[in-house]
Order: sequence, then C-alpha cells, then structure tokens
Amino acid sequence: MATFVRPPAVAGHFYTANPNRLRHEIQQYTSYSGEKVAASGCIAPHAGYMYSGHVAGAVYGRLQMPSRFVILCPNHTGEGEPLAIMTEGRWQTPLGDVAIDRDLALDLTRRFPALAEDHRSQKYEHALEVQLPFLQVLAPEFKFVPITVGVGRYEYLYMLGDAIGRALLDTSDRIVVIASSDMNHYEPDSITREKDRKAIDRILALDPAGLHEVLAHEHSTMCGYGPTIAMLVAVKMLGASSAELVKYATSGDISGDLASVVGYAGILVK
Repeated sequence: MATFVRPPAVAGHFYTANPNRLRHEIQQYTSYSGEKVAASGCIAPHAGYMYSGHVAGAVYGRLQMPSRFVILCPNHTGEGEPLAIMTEGRWQTPLGDVAIDRDLALDLTRRFPALAEDHRSQKYEHALEVQLPFLQVLAPEFKFVPITVGVGRYEYLYMLGDAIGRALLDTSDRIVVIASSDMNHYEPDSITREKDRKAIDRILALDPAGLHEVLAHEHSTMCGYGPTIAMLVAVKMLGASSAELVKYATSGDISGDLASVVGYAGILVK
C-alpha cells in the first residue's frame, strides 16, 4: 500500500513556496539569543506569515525543541470528522516531508475512540500546515500527530486533552503539545484587544474551563479555543504550572487598518 502524502494546501498563499526564502524568513522570525524554555505546550497563531509569522516565530524561537509533537488545530473548512486524526503518512511543505508519529497517533485513537481516522479535514486546512515550516527549520527530523478539532463542547475537549495527557505520561520522551489558534476576529482593534486580554488571562491561569466560559460570555471568536482547551488539560496532567505570554499583536499592527482586525497571541506553557 502506498504511503499517504498530504501535499501543501497554502504554500504560495499563507507563506512563500520558495524554500530558500521560506527558510530565511523563518530564521528571521525565530531569531532569539536567550535561554530556551522546556515548555510542555504552546499556542501559536496561523494567519499568513506577513501578519502573524512574527508572533509564531517569537514562540518557536524561545522553545527548547523536542523531536515529537502533538499539533491540534481548528477545522475552518467544515470538512471531515468532528474530531479527526491521521495515524500514518507524511506531510509535504516546500522544505520537504514530515512523518506522522504513527505509534503515538494509534495510542491516542485507542485511548479516545472519538478520534476518527480522517484525511478530509486537513485537505484544504491551513491552521496546522503553517506550523510545520517553523518546526522543520528548528527541529529537523521531528515527527508529529495531526489532530483537527471541530467540536465545541467542553466535555469532549476535556476528554481529548485527558487522552493526550495520559498518553504522554506513559512515554519517556518529551513531547510538546501545540495549539494552533488565532484570537478574536474582525472587530475593532480596541475591542479585540480587550476580549483577547480576558481570554489570555484565563490561559495564563491554566484555567481551561474558565477560558471556555469567558469566550462564551464575551462572544469572542478565538478560532482555536478547542485545541487550546485540550492542550491546557493535557499539559496540566504533565505537571505544567505556569504560562508566559511571549508576544501579542493584531493584524492592524501590520495593515494599519484598526477597524477590523484579528488578534494573535504566542504563549508558552511550562
């Protein structure tokens, strides 16, 4: 049977398809000379690199890189299963191929059968793909588990995080859980910053239930809240006790248009 290969869907749109230019841009975004952080989880945005690459790069530049990751992203397209995973194959970017961590992916499906094997959810999805070039530059030869989260009920998000946490507790390897998320969407800059501050406060408090509540109360449109909640549940099981806001920005910082912006937060959880 041929190995499944997921080709890039947004190279040349969300980021350059030129491998030399892409590598150079990522090296600039991730330039950091200080001490690296052995975090167990993080949040990184997933907009076009021109808008949010500097925020994602600030996170990855600070992160002490492992060789294995679980990457959770939202489902923007509505395609595929509500909770989707890939357990085999490779993903392509302009920088080459990346292998799926088959052993860990299969373990997660055993622990949480609601995770369905599904390629459709990622066929055109950008939120996970845009994370990979950063990791390819900073952690060559890494493996990862791709999970697409298209559910919003807290109970399911908690169970997903619980399954990830239990799986990672049973391995001696350091595995980082990445939640791919932008923050509030398409409101004035001042309103977005206010809503995002309330959400970020709950994340920094390592309070996944509180994050779910404040997003509903504030009518925030943080697209990756599901991945973020699951990540927080998982890393708290691993012993995470603090979080750091590495960088925050909005699209208005780049475009100059403050009437309708998207927020971006880069956070390390350790």
